[in-house]
Amino acid sequence: MKRRELLRTAGGGAAAGAAAVTAGSGAAAAAEGGGEGGGGETTKPKFSYLQGVDGGYKDLRGQSEVTVEVGASGNGGSVAFKSAGIWIDPGTTVKWKWTGEGGQHNVVAEDGPASLESEKYEEAGAHYEHTFTEEETGVTNYFCAPHKALNMKGAVAVGEDVETITVGGSSAAWPTTIEGFAHNVGVPIQKHYVGIVSFLGIAVSLVFTFYVLKYGESPNTGRGGV
Repeated sequence: MKRRELLRTAGGGAAAGAAAVTAGSGAAAAAEGGGEGGGGETTKPKFSYLQGVDGGYKDLRGQSEVTVEVGASGNGGSVAFKSAGIWIDPGTTVKWKWTGEGGQHNVVAEDGPASLESEKYEEAGAHYEHTFTEEETGVTNYFCAPHKALNMKGAVAVGEDVETITVGGSSAAWPTTIEGFAHNVGVPIQKHYVGIVSFLGIAVSLVFTFYVLKYGESPNTGRGGV
């Protein structure tokens, strides 16, 4: 490679690095200021009682009757409620339906405005239901007595007057921005980190270019068209 071509290449690399510093700093600033997530955001009840509990969550508002599986797969066996956490409107009837798996289960309220207490059932098709009234708005936490130690727990949020949290969307698309990626993986981007990494990349490029120009050039460079 001729000296001028190498210098042009190095100059282009340095310019690209500078642009990366600027873009990275802008992305970090956006992330610090609450920039976009990787796939939208969703608001749901804050189910502190369900930390570490399998069974998932569903927003079932707008339905007059909903079903929760009892003895679904989860928590190391067929010892889960599915969905473990649900959000419904006042007046909705929740029907707990036994799958027949995991032994005997029941539904017992731990705390909250609603009183829940079913018999213990084992056979598939057994069910227990409760209609949540206006007086039972809020969050009612419940459990299966035989399997409480295995985290067989559930929660029902009723109405709009419940504590909520905002979580990232469920889109599987790969994020297209730095801040979107950081949001998905839960790693905050600091502007000075981006700047330092980009500066080091430019410095390494310039040092390499200088080394090649000083020590790596052939005596025949510029002669005979090679």
